[in-house]
Amino acid sequence: MIRDKIKKLLKEITGKEAKVEHPEDTRHGDYSTNIAMRTGLDAKEIVKKIENNPMFEKVEVAPPGFINFWIDKKELERLFLELIERGPKIFQKKPEKKETIVIEYSSPNIAKPLGVHHLRSTIIGQALVNILRFIGHKVVSLSFPGDWGTQFGFLIAAFKRWGNREKLRRNPIPEMLDLYVRFSQAAKKDPKLIEEGREEFKKLEEGDRENRKIWKWFLEESLEDFNQVYKLLGVKIEHTIGESFYEPELKPLVKDALKRDVAKRGRDGSIVIQIPGSPTPEIIQKSDGATIYTTRELAAIRHRLKKWRATKILYVAANQQTFHLKQVFGTAQRLGIAKLEQLGHVKFGMMLTSGGKKFATREGRLIPLKEVLAEAIQRAKKIVDELNPSLPEELKESIARDVGVGAVKFFDLSHNRLVDIIFDWDKMLNLKGFSAPYIQYTHARLSSILRKAKFRNKRNPRLTISHPLEKEIMVVVLRFGEIVRDAGETYFPNKLANYLYELANTLNVFYETLPVLKAKNKERESRLNLVFGAKEILKTGLNLLGISAPEKM
Repeated sequence: MIRDKIKKLLKEITGKEAKVEHPEDTRHGDYSTNIAMRTGLDAKEIVKKIENNPMFEKVEVAPPGFINFWIDKKELERLFLELIERGPKIFQKKPEKKETIVIEYSSPNIAKPLGVHHLRSTIIGQALVNILRFIGHKVVSLSFPGDWGTQFGFLIAAFKRWGNREKLRRNPIPEMLDLYVRFSQAAKKDPKLIEEGREEFKKLEEGDRENRKIWKWFLEESLEDFNQVYKLLGVKIEHTIGESFYEPELKPLVKDALKRDVAKRGRDGSIVIQIPGSPTPEIIQKSDGATIYTTRELAAIRHRLKKWRATKILYVAANQQTFHLKQVFGTAQRLGIAKLEQLGHVKFGMMLTSGGKKFATREGRLIPLKEVLAEAIQRAKKIVDELNPSLPEELKESIARDVGVGAVKFFDLSHNRLVDIIFDWDKMLNLKGFSAPYIQYTHARLSSILRKAKFRNKRNPRLTISHPLEKEIMVVVLRFGEIVRDAGETYFPNKLANYLYELANTLNVFYETLPVLKAKNKERESRLNLVFGAKEILKTGLNLLGISAPEKM
């Protein structure tokens, strides 16, 4: 909003695109640019053409050539009143190029619970869906679960050997996992079991009625379990299309690649595609005639581009997938399915234990995400009990869910997604630190002020800056649209998380310094409007990250 106006003004004066930033130290202005140093122009000459603009209180040159801007109070009041009257939608403007973006995230394997290792893909993916929609793009949210492949032959073989239908109906996911682990361990001692599993998968591929029925049952139970966790997380993935969906398209895809001489048959009988710039060819069919995960991904890319007329597909996947996805993207380009610029990898680091190690699975098994969330909610309940013991029990439990789940999500999203992060309960649930509960509590305190004042948003609200802290809040609040756009354009949700923490800090200083409810009439009305506008932005920002903003805590 304000930044865009400054950039437009600078372009009119210099003919150049300017980088405009918000200085960390407010003594250096509300906004700053280095355009004079970057272009070799005279900063003082630029300032002369700007300094009488009514949008600014003052414009100054600072060594070695920065231009610093202080926004005029009247301009801030006008823009903030617009926020109060129209809400956060004032920050939603049409992007220069509206895109249709498919985001693939949280793609677990069926017959296993969602584990803690799925957390980052799920949370980052959903946040990007929300943010990109807010800034005006059409977004398709998609999960691509692993529901096909030899491992399902192993699972079917295990079920036929040791499965108990009643136990599976009562407790499907743990029972499936037990069967798979038992089969894998038994196969180490008896390699013939591997062949047995492969045979069961071959029967599944060929449409064997019994195997298809077992597979479908396992799939339905798994998706139901995933959806329970997604509901608890507040994650809404509109489309779930598994690998099996593309099975009919794989043989024709391979045949077409050979026919067009894009693919070659290797010495071992496998079919490969050489990718320009890569020393490693990509296999699209094994020597035994079986297709692999890459083949299914290629069919999926083609389907997504056609079905949704997507201009871009983003894969929210771990850093370790970098080489694999680069190979898939290169193969898709060689086959003429997609251009490289249409395919993007949104990378993220690992979630590590407090000792800095990978999340090892208990007794060789994964840690279900349900367990982590249950513990977060339990810990949050203790905080709510301490903060507000008089609340009804049902309300406390609802708030504990919002705070516990929000703490886990914010902890993840507040980090630069590229780095590994150390799982830390104390930091997650810290009411005074860089955490969701701190921001949620700030929101709840603002809500409390408005409730006590019996505040109603009027049609013609009044707002007058009478203290530097009020101006500071307005400047921070009105940066919201810029921050969300930056987070969406770079795919870094931590930019929004950092901003919300900064806003919460500013607000805490404000209401610990200045009276609101006890202020005089005009000041009281003005500050209540200020509180209302800031509260709406805190809530909207948290919601974009997939985090609830409780009215009470």
